Amino acid sequence: MARRRSLPRLGLAVPVVLSLTASLGFLPAPASATPRIPSAAPAGDAPALAYVVNTGTDRHTIAQVRRAVTTAGGSIVVTYDAIGVIVAHSADPDFGKRMRAVRGVESAGATRTAALSTVGTTEEGAVRRLSEAEAARIAKASDGGEPLEAEQWDLRAIGADRAAKVNPGSGDVTVAVIDTGVDDTHPDLAANFSPAQSANCAGGKADTTYGSWRPADPDYFHGTHVAGTIAAARNGVGVAGVAPGVKVSGITVSQPTGRQLIYAESVVCAFVFAADHGVQITNNSYYVDPWQYNCLDDPDQKAIVDAVDRAQRYAQRKGTLNIAGAGNARHDLASAGFTDAGSPNDSTPVNRTVDPHRCWDLPAQLPGVVTVSATGPKGAKAYYSNYGLGVIDVAAPGGDQYVASDTPSGSGGVLSTLPNNQYGYEQGTSMATPHVAGVAALLKSAHPQATPAQLRALLRAQADNPGCPADPYDWNGDGVVDAVCAGGGRVNGFYGFGVVDALRAVR
Repeated sequence: MARRRSLPRLGLAVPVVLSLTASLGFLPAPASATPRIPSAAPAGDAPALAYVVNTGTDRHTIAQVRRAVTTAGGSIVVTYDAIGVIVAHSADPDFGKRMRAVRGVESAGATRTAALSTVGTTEEGAVRRLSEAEAARIAKASDGGEPLEAEQWDLRAIGADRAAKVNPGSGDVTVAVIDTGVDDTHPDLAANFSPAQSANCAGGKADTTYGSWRPADPDYFHGTHVAGTIAAARNGVGVAGVAPGVKVSGITVSQPTGRQLIYAESVVCAFVFAADHGVQITNNSYYVDPWQYNCLDDPDQKAIVDAVDRAQRYAQRKGTLNIAGAGNARHDLASAGFTDAGSPNDSTPVNRTVDPHRCWDLPAQLPGVVTVSATGPKGAKAYYSNYGLGVIDVAAPGGDQYVASDTPSGSGGVLSTLPNNQYGYEQGTSMATPHVAGVAALLKSAHPQATPAQLRALLRAQADNPGCPADPYDWNGDGVVDAVCAGGGRVNGFYGFGVVDALRAVR
């Protein structure tokens, strides 16, 4: 999904409608010896907030902390025993502080700064929907393949069009799109969708009611767009995905309240659900709201990091590879620091200087997660993409509205599926990430016994690294250097180990 609203997430847009029917291990904070806490004082009219309370995983500790939560006036939403994370609601503004004083609690904090009513996806700008007239023109220009494939410069850039003829991927491999929801009724997605591995985790607890994974509103297009890039079927309709033979599922994590915010408890739920339902790869085109970067010296933000990291590590242990977008703020994630002007994005943002070594974009900067930067139609780093030597694993096409493509429209955006049988262009690291997830699915299809760590290594090994640009990086030509690429031809800050190569992956 594209992400937040304060910093551009992902996307490019000029709305025109189209409907096609054919077509780290963290050290635990010192625990208090206090065995219990007094009952909470009445909260009056204070708004309820959501909290994560992180404990040990033994039954005695979890039971003790659960009792402390209710004693403090909190209500428990769900307990993830396997990772020691309790999701709770409380209207007591001191609830997090009170929980941190409980024996057995390793960290605890609020997951938001505003009341429980109000996503952080990583697209840049708005979506541009494809009109029927445009679709007809593109179809005339298509030389075989799918009707709209002539617009998919991104597939050709990584050899995915040729890879599909060698190995389109196995139906035994599933990529879960952790996002704003997936419209599985779309004709390009229906055949490859896995309802049994889909759910709605927006409230922090999985709802597996049939259809619960679908977007709450057609404007929540992000997850459907991502899903199409991964696995749109080669069925003579619309577009094609990078891995058109694999399965895709949807795990909704956004709160359907106008502002699509993705909070920690929803992401914890999604990682655990994916792991427990046999998902081999997750796509994470978002950052965890409300903080664009979660700093370990803040108790609330540390609790968020701890909870999400526990969940994604659990998924890794169960055999799931997690892939995430690096973000669209143009930040060097390997630098000594920069200004975050958009956090928190669910209340009043404040300017703060963050050190990316201690303040992390979640889940992109968590251990074991594959971190993805974005490129444009000519293969250069996209203007919006975050970067950083030692942080970026690989790169992939994410689109760049300032660079024309060699397609009938010339659009630099990535064309994919939208809800209600539509198609549209978006750009962002949100769009780059599903290209990597698709290539990872092809690798998993070819190497079904590969562990998450081995798949990550394979992704790095098959990538093609163009090296740092010879000229200073000045994306808008104003004479100011906008980014510095550190590293060399093997690994560097712009592309990591290189741009993924689907054809090399299947060979």
